Amino acid sequence: MQGRKKHHPDRDAATGLPSKNIFFDRLTQALVLARRNAQSLAVMFISFDSLKLINDKMGQRFGDQLIKAVADRIMGALRKSDTAARPGSNEFMVLLPQIPRGEFAAVVADKIFYALSSTLVLERHEIFINANIGISIFPNDGDDATALIKNAYTAVQHAMARGHNTYTFYSPELNNRAFEMLLLENNLRLALKREEFVLHYQPQIDLRTGFISGLEALVRWRCPEGGLVYPADFIKLMENTGLIGQLGEWVLREACMQNKRWQEAGMKPLRVAVNLSAKQVHQQNFVELVKSVLDETGLDAEYLELELTESIFMWNIDSVIETLRTFRNMGIHIAIDDFGTGYSSLSYLKLFPVSKLKMVEPFVSCVTIGKPDDVVIANMIVGMAHSLSMKVIAEGVENNENLEFLRSIQCDELQGNILSIPLPAEEVTSLLQEEKNYLPRPIPDVRTHDV
Repeated sequence: MQGRKKHHPDRDAATGLPSKNIFFDRLTQALVLARRNAQSLAVMFISFDSLKLINDKMGQRFGDQLIKAVADRIMGALRKSDTAARPGSNEFMVLLPQIPRGEFAAVVADKIFYALSSTLVLERHEIFINANIGISIFPNDGDDATALIKNAYTAVQHAMARGHNTYTFYSPELNNRAFEMLLLENNLRLALKREEFVLHYQPQIDLRTGFISGLEALVRWRCPEGGLVYPADFIKLMENTGLIGQLGEWVLREACMQNKRWQEAGMKPLRVAVNLSAKQVHQQNFVELVKSVLDETGLDAEYLELELTESIFMWNIDSVIETLRTFRNMGIHIAIDDFGTGYSSLSYLKLFPVSKLKMVEPFVSCVTIGKPDDVVIANMIVGMAHSLSMKVIAEGVENNENLEFLRSIQCDELQGNILSIPLPAEEVTSLLQEEKNYLPRPIPDVRTHDV
């Protein structure tokens, strides 16, 4: 009796795009023509770090709709002769046959970014899509389909490390970089097991009184071989590999425990600010995690501040608002970090239960570097925040000219190396014991609103 023939679908169920096998076959055929005609072709690997997260959070049906909408936008940026496929849940591959030169692929990458730049609206949810693209070119980056796909994938990993909406061409040096990143990932996993991470705390100063009003907890990696390593060198990789959840939970728990220790030692009660990534907030049971940490450490919710970047508002705004309102009802303070550089709009901001905006450094130093437009924006941020009963804290304050500018526009708080660099907990203890006035000439509070 003849065995049952296995079924190999040639189309992706959600998008209708060709399967990986069909893509591989078309690439192989395109290579034959490229060799015969002495032409170039390009392979693009596109990665969307948020698609899998959205699919897990919102369910398969919603995820399939989103994937289909993304696929349609990608196809709209391509020629009829090009091929797109979906090899993974949050990944696409594109074949650009018969291109005049390698730089043509960069033009297509920009077209894809543009096609994805406008907001997607699905079932009343507004979703912002970020992508990264890796590009390999025949004949320079590989002589067969396997090598070209592999090298495009290596390139997209490098692009993801650089930030959102970037593309990277493959180069042999990227293989060395990929090996370094793999080694770094392994070392970070070991660092979590060996408890090699530490927290430093940077004081935040009330511009009306001059006294410390809060502390921001900042993670450091005490690497046995290389000394103290700063977040810029490892946080992005931890987000890409899923390690950020484990690290973020440790940071939250450690910051709350330390703040409780200071209170039990008789220090003035202060809020400690903890940075969260969008992936942490969107993970399941995150609210329950925060509640359990507060219960375990005994810290009152009013002495915890959660700092979120504007990327938190990329998708599913209703869910984000519900989560933030839960935190606010618990008594936790919510701050938006790097305000003015991301996704939120003024119309949305009034909907969020936010208590503080954190103004980014370019607006802080706008007077020093002579940017009058940024001076206007800084004034607008403060005025808008106050009208919404929010405070404004300026970060990255480095000199007296910045400080006096912030006082003049009635910014509420500041943070920066002009006052103190981030310090280990034991050194912060000494600062708290001093109860030092950092601003000998506090300005009068002339505001009429309650913030």
